[in-house]
Amino acid sequence: MSAAETDLRLEVGDVTVAAAYARPANPSATVVVAHGAGAGMEHPFLHGFTDGLNGLGLATLRFNFPYREAGRKFPDRPPTAIAAWQAAMAAAVEQAEGYGDTGPVWAAGKSFGGRMASMAVAEGMEAAGLVYLGYPLHPPGKPDKLRDEHLYGVTVPMLFLQGSRDTFATPGILADVVSRIGPSAVLQWVEGGDHSFAVAGSKRPAAEVGASLAGPVADFIRNAT
Repeated sequence: MSAAETDLRLEVGDVTVAAAYARPANPSATVVVAHGAGAGMEHPFLHGFTDGLNGLGLATLRFNFPYREAGRKFPDRPPTAIAAWQAAMAAAVEQAEGYGDTGPVWAAGKSFGGRMASMAVAEGMEAAGLVYLGYPLHPPGKPDKLRDEHLYGVTVPMLFLQGSRDTFATPGILADVVSRIGPSAVLQWVEGGDHSFAVAGSKRPAAEVGASLAGPVADFIRNAT
């Protein structure tokens, strides 16, 4: 069963962005979730994912980056995206404290959103851990253009949940990156999944696909805390 959502507005510099907070009874943790480059917080994939987490006893906060709020297609540069992440994490902490929740607050994101979360943590943003729903390790067809340098300085637990057919992360290269990060990082494959976790020959609604990822993420969070 989905938890009721509370609509919020977050201040990011001189603009505000939408956010939605959902809290089941007595949540064990809070997960802040950012969208990918091509879709906002209302995408069915994110709805399905956060609904799934709520059903497993975790509170969630979804939010928009400023570019999406303004209706632009090109993603924000890292300084703006990181500022949005900082505002979202602060809002999640405020909500948790308001309810008396004492569980950890995690950062999760689809593709671009997850990468920006990792950059924010690398720059000092506090998070109990990170979850990447399809980490964009390199542009499709360009495995030499890795986006990994900042990851090696991140020490919090990290889950890389990745489709085995994801063109944004060559399997062998991603496995090597995760290995070099160390024991704090775990790579879990979704067999046959592409960058959106769609599996060839299996047509499922995006909300159902997102919901299917909630279980492994909730298990990882529980085992890491």
